[in-house]
Amino acid sequence: MLNGETPLPQNGHRRNSMAAITGEAEAEAPGVVFVHGSPPFGLPFKDRLLSRFQLIHMSELPESSHVKVMLCMDHTPVTSQTLYKLPSLECIVASSAGVDHIDLTTCRLRGIAVANGSQAFSEDVADYAVALLMDVLRKISAGDRYLRSGLWSTKGDYPLGWKVGWYFLGRSCGRTRIQMTWLLLQLGRKRVGIVGLGNIGSEVAKRLVAFGCGIAYNSRKKRSSVSFPYYADVCDLAANSDILVICCALTSETHHIINKDVMTALGKEGVIINVGRGSLINEKELVQFLVEGQIREAFEALQELAIANLEAFFSNKPLLSPI
Repeated sequence: MLNGETPLPQNGHRRNSMAAITGEAEAEAPGVVFVHGSPPFGLPFKDRLLSRFQLIHMSELPESSHVKVMLCMDHTPVTSQTLYKLPSLECIVASSAGVDHIDLTTCRLRGIAVANGSQAFSEDVADYAVALLMDVLRKISAGDRYLRSGLWSTKGDYPLGWKVGWYFLGRSCGRTRIQMTWLLLQLGRKRVGIVGLGNIGSEVAKRLVAFGCGIAYNSRKKRSSVSFPYYADVCDLAANSDILVICCALTSETHHIINKDVMTALGKEGVIINVGRGSLINEKELVQFLVEGQIREAFEALQELAIANLEAFFSNKPLLSPI
């Protein structure tokens, strides 16, 4: 559901109203799936799909198609023109997490339910987000480049990075190890602001809590099921964070949601990890900030989810990952 917009429908909104099935409709009975798009290496789980459904492609569509469900592969655009050719379409199952290639406005107007693959990717993307964060804070890649270039022999050891979780300011001043441990816990934690606390954002939070990070978030609305601090404004979230992890979907509302105002609020020592679409960040402004030193630097599960969404549609049950 997008901000201020009517939610896309769940499956079953129209099918219960069918009083009879004509002979022509029987030829396109439940179980027929229109496959939109051709991955470069072929349909990856074609055999599994064929064991459950009848698959057809665009060239095989009749003049007046009664196909009710589409499986959209990769990021093949689903435009209003595509949807016009499918007047009986009721459901789109996307193989990707993002749905910015699908005309959601037309889907909403026509009552077409849309499901994506975000649940299948959530844990994998969250792992990458944390790995990228560790790489930046611990300077793993930068240290590797420094070593391979041979600079260590002339410039000495590469400077150490930061802990992912707890951190402290100042020097030991002769304190014992126990005193320093106590001081470490008193002076605070790395504050991570998550933009988009959906499936992926929640998995990122789960992992970073284990590191001892403090979590806050921005999302379309406050979630009563979590206790993390909520900020309705991304600039306010950035001002109260050391790190921003961008996990939200790309929509007209979130395009360039990370801009110079947000980066200024994050500060010169801030870190941004983006595991969403590139256009979530104003890249020109980001490059300028980096140059000027104003800021520091599932596949099997997807198959299961796509098939489960298709089976849910044909069983007249709610989709597992609706948009």
